[in-house]
This record gives sequence, C-alpha cells and structure tokens, in this order.
Amino acid sequence: MSAPVPLSPAAIVLRVFLPFAAGYFLSYLYRTINAVLSPYLVAELQLDATDLGLLTSIYFLTFAAFQLPLGMLLDRFGPRWVEAILLLVAATGAGLFAVSDDAANLILGRGLIGLGVSACLMASFKAFVVWFPAARLPVVNGWVLAAGGMGALAATAPIEAVLKITDWRGLFIFLAGLSVAVAGALLLAVPERGGGTVSHGWREQWREVVGIYRHPEFWRIAPSAVLSQASFLAIQGLWAGPWLRDVAGLDKAAAASYLLWIAAAMVSGFLGMGQVTYWLSRLGVPPLGVAGGGMMLFMLVQWAILFSGGSLLLLWVLFGFFGTSGVLNYAILSQSFPPALAGRVNTALNLLVFVAAFAGQWGMGTIINHWPAGSGGYADVGYRWAFGFVLTLQALTWGWLLLRRTA
Repeated sequence: MSAPVPLSPAAIVLRVFLPFAAGYFLSYLYRTINAVLSPYLVAELQLDATDLGLLTSIYFLTFAAFQLPLGMLLDRFGPRWVEAILLLVAATGAGLFAVSDDAANLILGRGLIGLGVSACLMASFKAFVVWFPAARLPVVNGWVLAAGGMGALAATAPIEAVLKITDWRGLFIFLAGLSVAVAGALLLAVPERGGGTVSHGWREQWREVVGIYRHPEFWRIAPSAVLSQASFLAIQGLWAGPWLRDVAGLDKAAAASYLLWIAAAMVSGFLGMGQVTYWLSRLGVPPLGVAGGGMMLFMLVQWAILFSGGSLLLLWVLFGFFGTSGVLNYAILSQSFPPALAGRVNTALNLLVFVAAFAGQWGMGTIINHWPAGSGGYADVGYRWAFGFVLTLQALTWGWLLLRRTA
C-alpha cells in the first residue's frame, strides 16, 4: 500500500473533490437530459411513449445492475481506478447513442451510459472518507450532491440553447469526449492513497451483502426511501418535460425553463435538507422524522400538481426541493450497520432505488401511451393515471414506515 500523499486542504479540493464532482455532474446530466431531448428523439425516430420510457429508463436498469459488485470493487480497488474505467464505458455509450438510427442501438448506448456512470456518487463518498476529516463529510457529501444538481441544471435550458447550435447527435459526441476528459482527470490528478481496504475474500463480502438484505432495519426504512426517490427520478428525469408540454401547454423553451427551476430547487434541497436535519436534531427531532416529513410534503406537492392546485411554477419548484428528502435515508440507514458495511449498505439501497426508477419510468410511459392526443402528444388523463399510480405506491410505503416506526 502506498504511503499517504500529504496535500494542503486547497490541493485536496482541487485534486480530489473537483474531479469526483465533475464525474457526478456528468452522471446527473446524462440521467436527466432526455426530459429536454425527448421531442427531438420522438420527431426524428418516431418513438411512442413506451419506447421513450424504455429508452430513458434503461439507464436506471444498468446503473442498478452494477451496484452490488460496485460496492465490492470500490472496497477492493479504490474509487479512482473504478470510476475512471467506468467513465470510459459511459463515453463509449454516448458515442454509440450519437450515431444510432434505431431504438435498439439507442437503448444499448444509453444502457452503457448508465453502467458507465454507476460509480460516480458512491466512488465520491468512498474517496472523501479517505481524504477529508470525518467532521467535514456531511458538508462535502452535500456539495458533491449539489454538483449533480448542477448537472441537472445544465440538462435544461442550457441544453435547449445548445440544440440551436448543434443537434442531439453532436451534443452526445461532445459528452463522450467530456467523459474521457473526466476519466483522465481522475487518473492524472487524484493521488493514490491506499486503494484496497478489504482483507477478506469475495465470498465473505457477498455474505455480508446478503446479511444487509435480511436485516429488519433495512426493510423498515428501504421501501419508503426507494419509492420516494424512484418516483422523483422517473418524473424529473423524463416525464416532467412531456407533462409541461402536453398538459400545461408550454412550448419547448418554456418547458426547459421550468425544468431548470426544478433542478435549481433540487440543488437547494441537497444543500438544505441536510442542514435542516442538523438543526432539528438539536431540538430533539430524529433524522428519520425529518426524512419522513419531507417525503410526506413531496407527496402532497405531487397531489397538488396532479389536481392543478396552486401556482404551477411554485409547485414544480417544491417538487424539486422536497424530492431530495429520500436521500437522507442513506445516512440514516448506514448508521444502523457497522461502519465497515456502510458502502455496501448504500449500494444495496441504491440497487433497489434504480431498479424501481427503471420500472417506474418505463411503466409510466406504458400508461401514458394509452391516451394519445391528436396534436402528437398525450392526453392529460394518461398523465393523471401514471402520476397517480406512483403517488399511490409512495403513500403505501410511507404508511409502512409510519407503522413500523410506531410498532
């Protein structure tokens, strides 16, 4: 194992935080970009809502499929090499997406993108444990989440502006190059600092993962956390854009502007919910109470959007802010297990979140597809059924959390 490299705090920010933050920026940009690109993809490739839902949601499926091996790879080989190699896979997927002329190759390309960015957040968390003091981790983790939010911001009105200069194919060629550049930055800028931390074998690691999934505390918190986050990812990452165009009647530029406000609110949520949790904990409110309250407010906002209750822009801003509440459950759940399992607890939860996001985003498209509108979009009733379905699932799992909390 190599000796620790002494770095000043400023050098750690420049050489460690920024490269990993750039990776998570890219991950969220890829995740949410189809909310703006969807009308261009539909027009050029003649996709229906089911095709569009599958094309976009396949990102979540391949992302989820790699979460359990990812946790073990990060523990064994360290975050620098694992994320850099996977980002080259994302670059390959972006390149394939850029040159594809049919849905099958677009799905393959987006699937490779999802696999390629699957390490960006978990690798960041792993690296920050090594390089930053423990007392600073909540703040640093909040800032890297905010970097992802900036990626979501970039995937709104700025992308709409870029599409006036080039088409979506040129955009993905650029993103492929940017992915290679970030991979290079991780390898060249981030110093090596004790890559492997696991002393036992793969079989024992798998047994520990199985133990996480068998733990009753995991299943007390996970269902509501999964459904809240998956619904947010499914809607914010795709269906918010078509809803704003088809139901609210906004044009492409106005819809992209709304999406920008949603992403800005999400950044505020990532930065603010952790601070609110800290403040309320000093008043005796447990973190799980804050997460549960935030998820309840998130459901109320969705209900108001569904039934057009209040200012449209304000409701979608609140959607973006309270949609981040479910992220608090990662820290809450990991504290119920030994510190050595924290990485695998996070990836175990992440697996379920992204499988549910895949099913939700594709399933919503299948529902919406049953009610086409004459203008080429989809009718309000289809969105009501789709949004209402995921809202009902959230309410059921939130009720489970409440019952288990008082049991």
